Amino acid sequence: MQKFKEPITARGVRAELARMAEPEYAAFAGRLLPGVDDLLGVRLPKLRALARRLARGDWAAYLAAAESGTFEERMLQGMVIGSLDAPAKEVLACVAAFLPKIDNWSVCDSFCSGLKLARAEPERVWDFLMPLLHDARPYAVRFAVVMLLLYYIDEAHLPAVLECLARVRHEAYPVKMAVAWAASMCYAAFPRETLQWLQSMPLDAETHRKTIRKICESRRVDAAEKQRVKQLAWSEALHLQRPL
Repeated sequence: MQKFKEPITARGVRAELARMAEPEYAAFAGRLLPGVDDLLGVRLPKLRALARRLARGDWAAYLAAAESGTFEERMLQGMVIGSLDAPAKEVLACVAAFLPKIDNWSVCDSFCSGLKLARAEPERVWDFLMPLLHDARPYAVRFAVVMLLLYYIDEAHLPAVLECLARVRHEAYPVKMAVAWAASMCYAAFPRETLQWLQSMPLDAETHRKTIRKICESRRVDAAEKQRVKQLAWSEALHLQRPL
């Protein structure tokens, strides 16, 4: 990869992205991301390499001036934040500033998977996530849910994670899919506990059905378990009786 001929600025980043863009790849990626019409066509490994370079430099100046006119520019900013070696307070401030820029599942989920602070400071990140579960912005809620499923499905956090999923009330499709995905991951890791939770009908009917489907699609769940889960028809009576 060529070095920048000037300090790394928002303009310099955009020029570098334009140089790395592949129109044919943009067309391919666009078919996987319906509704995203600002793709340049830069492959993820190249974006990650550029993000690491930016994170090692004056990342604060970059993030303050970064433009968000293309999918890759938004994806890159998330990758830079995820790569930061900075105090948790500063990283979380960057996360909060970035959340309004997330407008599709790909940027959201990639941002979550690269946010290494969650492994270094899990309880601090947990506290940051809790208010977002009730946010009005769909991708802020999805961010919180995907963070839970990536970093907190373990024996210590499972009861709290299930409780969090049951409290999500956003009606947006990306949120419901994230909750279903998270619940299916809980089932794959802790089938007995998650089955008991599902039997209490903690989710709305649509999200419940999506959860059952995700469990049945999982390669981590055996055929007998899938058959058991298929019997969990949603019950409005039980749903209304669930603890608040």
